[in-house]
Amino acid sequence: MNAFEDLKWRGAIYDATPGSESLLGNEKTTVYCGFDPTAKSLHIGNLVPVMGLMRLQRHGHTPIALVGGGTGMIGDPSGKSAERPLLTTSEIEGNVYAVREQLGRFLDFEAETNPARVVNNANWLMDTSAIEFMRDVGKYFTVNRMLTRESVKNRLQREDGISYTEFSYMLLQAYDFQVLHDRYGCKMQIGGSDQWGNLLGGVDLIRRTRSVEAQALVYPLITTATGEKFGKSVGGAPALDPEVTSPFKLYQFFLNTADADVVPYLKLFSFLTEEEIAEISVMTEERPKERAGQRRLAREVTELVHGVTGLQAAEAASEVLFGGEVSGLTASELHDIFSDVPSSDMAKSALEGTGMPLPKLLAEVGVAKSAGEARRLTEQGGIYLNNHRENDVSRAVTLEDAIEGKVIVLRRGARDFHLVELV
Repeated sequence: MNAFEDLKWRGAIYDATPGSESLLGNEKTTVYCGFDPTAKSLHIGNLVPVMGLMRLQRHGHTPIALVGGGTGMIGDPSGKSAERPLLTTSEIEGNVYAVREQLGRFLDFEAETNPARVVNNANWLMDTSAIEFMRDVGKYFTVNRMLTRESVKNRLQREDGISYTEFSYMLLQAYDFQVLHDRYGCKMQIGGSDQWGNLLGGVDLIRRTRSVEAQALVYPLITTATGEKFGKSVGGAPALDPEVTSPFKLYQFFLNTADADVVPYLKLFSFLTEEEIAEISVMTEERPKERAGQRRLAREVTELVHGVTGLQAAEAASEVLFGGEVSGLTASELHDIFSDVPSSDMAKSALEGTGMPLPKLLAEVGVAKSAGEARRLTEQGGIYLNNHRENDVSRAVTLEDAIEGKVIVLRRGARDFHLVELV
């Protein structure tokens, strides 16, 4: 199938201008997508347009990722209920650099016939005068039409309204499209469905100023089967930066996907074929307890974002939750794995020398109600120290048991973990 057909069956097209199917199906063209440098890391929702560029490149089209070092000074009102806080120039520059580095992990800049590009719109916007911009761009936009855009209409209904700064954003985005058309022959812009009005502005500007047809395509807003915004359940979508969201956390995020969302997410967030996804769909429907679809989804996304090494680390960390080896992990990784389990602080001095009897430690941190109960649990095989079963009630816990001298993992029964932090 061609690029348009590929995107369509994956559920990755919310709307598109009439000529989009022909352009992507019958030609090899240049396509761009913009990314706002509002943070140092892209998040998992950005992965949909990123993968859109990747898919288009694999189909022979040339992708351009635009990082908005210039428009980031303004802030996009699309999908926002209030004015964005303005970032400083140094903050934006730092974010631009970080986002450019991330995009470089996904796009092929060495492709022989269609190498990807990353551009920064600050390179032209910062040198454009206000008078020049209003004369050459602003005159092609009517306020009447701008007021019909959803990003504007929604804000006008609120008490705070919308500032002239953000109101002008769609003109800047349209100008970006025109510049990329002039410099690189770019004929299509892609983005999220909340960007539809902005994208049409660029299409119209190019048609009116260059007398050629340009196209726009937008992806749907990603939601769960229950209609909840993607990523909302974890207080915000996971970041693609491993320093912000570890490979383990990203893996667990997708491992916890509901059955009804597995197939739609595999279509959007993987390069698996139609046949492979159909097979996983049958497995998910017939044997849901095996969670084969969730595991495959978690593997595909984690490897895509963090590589084979990141996937291996995530799977090793996940095994710890089911009794896997702890000794090969760092204290930081253990904190990540057990961030949601009970924990207790304990002075390192308490475990110096001959250490502390295991039953006493269990009672002191609350894993057992008393030393007596702790002894019974230990004798019955229900206590684990760093995921190793301990039956010996005379076992002493020392600093040598602490991972990096900082953390001890206790477990009662199958899944009742408790972290001891040595301070």
